[in-house]
Amino acid sequence: MSAAEEKIPYFSVRDVHAYYGESYIVQGVSFDVEEGEIVALLGRNGAGKTSTLRALARVDDPALTQGEIYLGSKPIHTLKAYQAAREGIQLVPEDRRIIGGLTVEENLTLAQVAEPIGWDIDRIYDHFPRLRERRNQDAITMSGGEQQMLAVARALARDVKLLFLDEPYEGLAPVIVQEIEKILLEVKKLGITTIIVEQNAVAALQLADKALILDMGQIAFRGTAQEVLDDQELRHEYLAI
Repeated sequence: MSAAEEKIPYFSVRDVHAYYGESYIVQGVSFDVEEGEIVALLGRNGAGKTSTLRALARVDDPALTQGEIYLGSKPIHTLKAYQAAREGIQLVPEDRRIIGGLTVEENLTLAQVAEPIGWDIDRIYDHFPRLRERRNQDAITMSGGEQQMLAVARALARDVKLLFLDEPYEGLAPVIVQEIEKILLEVKKLGITTIIVEQNAVAALQLADKALILDMGQIAFRGTAQEVLDDQELRHEYLAI
């Protein structure tokens, strides 16, 4: 295969470095993701998982100082967060960023003020029936699990090509985690590529196709999710499980 015919990865990260002030957090991260894959981005506390996710989503902190990021052939590393979002990169942060004082439906409608628009409201409610039940409720008064559903649904209200999830299971009861997992599997069936940062490593690995393990801001392992599940020594060394 010639260089011209070489397949371009769906999402490509090349030698990314990022800082919080003087703190060197992301130290030369590189990887590829194919369309429709779910990737678990794992590591101990302080390994740089959230910082990597935020740098890839082009959030201002941490500051990207070196490296290249591509969605297909489109360079993302030169974009601001709002521009990356318009290209289809959607970040669901750990704190969910639900807007208080607005109903569930108003939160969803607000996500569709600017183009490009993804799922319409009725389609969202078909996949998130609990949100339909809560559509007129002040969104900030919902349970943590319901707010997480809304945060994911709000991302899907945009024309999402790459979904970043930061700690989607944080603080949720096991039964709610199972509901979120079902939703993410539905997202996968639709061909939406997803990268998950999650402390509940086993749950994330059971959902994912591939795994990346960070250690001190660098990738210590890349491979299939099943490889990590099968390798007790690897899990103990890098994930403490």
